[in-house]
Amino acid sequence: MDEIRPAMERVIQSQRFILGEEVAAFEREIAAYVGVKHAIGVSSGTDALTIALSALGIGEGHEVITTPYTFFATTGAILRVGATPVFVDIERDSFNLDAERVTEALTPRTRAILPVHLFGQAADMRALRTVADTNALALIEDAAQALGATLHGQRAGALGDIGCFSFFPTKNLGAFGDGGLVTTNDDGLAELARSLRGHGFSAKHFSQRLGGNYRLDALQAAVLRVKLPYLDGFNARRRKNAQHYSRAASNTLDLPRELPGRQHVYNQFVVRSPERDALAAHLLARGIRTEHYYPFPIHLQPACARLGYRIGSFPEAEAAARQSLALPIFPELEDWMLNAVVEALSTFGAAS
Repeated sequence: MDEIRPAMERVIQSQRFILGEEVAAFEREIAAYVGVKHAIGVSSGTDALTIALSALGIGEGHEVITTPYTFFATTGAILRVGATPVFVDIERDSFNLDAERVTEALTPRTRAILPVHLFGQAADMRALRTVADTNALALIEDAAQALGATLHGQRAGALGDIGCFSFFPTKNLGAFGDGGLVTTNDDGLAELARSLRGHGFSAKHFSQRLGGNYRLDALQAAVLRVKLPYLDGFNARRRKNAQHYSRAASNTLDLPRELPGRQHVYNQFVVRSPERDALAAHLLARGIRTEHYYPFPIHLQPACARLGYRIGSFPEAEAAARQSLALPIFPELEDWMLNAVVEALSTFGAAS
């Protein structure tokens, strides 16, 4: 994009590299896009999760219900604030937290539910909101992969009490490095999040609470401001690519489903195959790179061994870890590239 270099030059000339008006302007613009009162730019999606949990007062002795099938950052943030992650299995069709199972996992120590809008499709937030409200729990969105996704017309990041985004370069809205965002309609949570991102300061050099160095760089904000107006177009092209695959490969693979009331933004296009590794090798031999999300479910990772889960604890998450494969879905894909993927998929059965 021709606009990016001038935007970065504007920051360089200003000599304001941390926070400042560039970040404040981005926060206003993306808050309007998501449909929330407050957007707080932070240093990464992981830090956004840590800030969200801390702002809600979640820590030692508390439990947070979440998914065992996602990137480790979600669980890592829970552990980092001293709380205990309590896993609930996923829905097969969406890869997201199974809302119908959440009630079974509640204990007197539960303080929050933290679903992930995995691969770009919103979790069942209406059902989760009911559980949260009935039990006086916070509802935190890990929307790192879902900027622009909607549920019944409302955007991810505006569906819970507090939302968390990542601007890692591979995201639908990617920075030129790390970056993240906290979103909320709650004035008090927003004030806490702003304080926590800057060492807990309530005034210069006066730390009201324990925070961290979680500030968004102005250069990243400048890049994101340039790219934000293009996001809906990027997402539309991802959806178009997904529709191409779905029409052409419907008889070949177990394809992702866009569930009722949702608009998927396909940060990843994840198919399932019992011969996943062989399929990946078949595609790579034809010059088509794929990715495996996520090969080790969180409850079986060494960092979570003390939680006591075992193989078989969450069958759907474990099946997804064995079978899932992400096909190329980036907006710049051309029709001949899409057709090459479909052709390679169609020959897989004959080659195996």
